Amino acid sequence: MAGDLITATDARIYIGPVVLPSVDTAAEFASLTFTEIDMVENLGEFGDQHNIVSGTTLKDGRVRKAKGAADAGELALVCFHDPLDAGQAALIAASKTKRNYAFKIVLPDAPDVTYSSTTIYFRALVASRRLNVGNNDNLLRRNYSLAINSDLAEALAALLP
Repeated sequence: MAGDLITATDARIYIGPVVLPSVDTAAEFASLTFTEIDMVENLGEFGDQHNIVSGTTLKDGRVRKAKGAADAGELALVCFHDPLDAGQAALIAASKTKRNYAFKIVLPDAPDVTYSSTTIYFRALVASRRLNVGNNDNLLRRNYSLAINSDLAEALAALLP
């Protein structure tokens, strides 16, 4: 029997401190302090995609393929502009550095209060920050690009102890 469908409503994203590449497990990320980024409209898509490496054999002219390097992508984060939000201020500050920051995403997928929600951690550069003013009837938005520089450390939804 399949479970209920899950919407993105109540998904959350947080920014943490600068982290070294040695921080790569869910337990290591969970020990850090994070600040919630508020007024998020869209978290975009992210996750590993492998390069396909190929070559052709002379004998049969057949292309052979193998998985190459994995790339977790660039998360396109869209927020409604809030100059007083600590999370957005941290994103702006991070965008002015060349350092990797810890990020945490909490999905709203716990079946009930006896379960934890899936939590995904990763390291990323805040590669861009753009302000979208638009026209008279546009809500001010900030668009950020998070260039993910690590594997995704996932703590899947589980029964609470």
